[in-house]
Amino acid sequence: MTMDEFEATFDKARINYMVYLVLKDQQWHCREHEYTHTGTTQIAGGAGIQGLQRGTQTRAGMVIESANHFCVRCKKQTRHDRWQGGLRSAVQGRSMPPAFARRVMALLGNRDIVENVERTRHELTIDHKLPMLRWDDDEAKRQTDYASMTDDDIRATFQLLKKSNGSVSHNLLKSRACERCYQSGQRGQPFGIDFYYSGSRRWAPASKTDASGCEGCGWYDFAKWRDALNTRERGPTP
Repeated sequence: MTMDEFEATFDKARINYMVYLVLKDQQWHCREHEYTHTGTTQIAGGAGIQGLQRGTQTRAGMVIESANHFCVRCKKQTRHDRWQGGLRSAVQGRSMPPAFARRVMALLGNRDIVENVERTRHELTIDHKLPMLRWDDDEAKRQTDYASMTDDDIRATFQLLKKSNGSVSHNLLKSRACERCYQSGQRGQPFGIDFYYSGSRRWAPASKTDASGCEGCGWYDFAKWRDALNTRERGPTP
């Protein structure tokens, strides 16, 4: 596929096309100032970098690497992205039906799992514990088979993260940690805490879509991670 053919697969009115136009030169680009024209501050999400990486039913995913670099304009270390020029098979999800979203919120108690407090639905994001970067086609079908999910399936698959209230959202912090892990093989450390309830900081599986590699990371299952950390600090119950 030529560059022109690939570019023709975009809807020119959508944000992801504007993000693509920034990245198409295959150079490093700063998230802090190079995307202000898109009108979104969540450039890492589905309308931006992650959406381009996943692809769509009609467009392949882009191979994009992310790293921290010093930005001369911002005069500080910022997150940068660069399209490596390659394409990969798209990983497809399905939109979550509103009724199912309400069911998830109710079942999980409208509880911000990081700060462990109840919030309104509008303050929360339903997060797939397993990041979409790790999905293959079979996993994508399982993760989005909303009609057949039991209550236990929901508890195993989702957690609720706080949206931005003027500060960086927990969902964005997780997305950045998962990006770094996917590219470097170094797993995340929520809020700088070097603890894993299973495994170590190194991503162990050979396959990047082996979900077992996420087990033990706080961003994957924050409640389980916190419980394990508290148990370690308290010691065994007499």
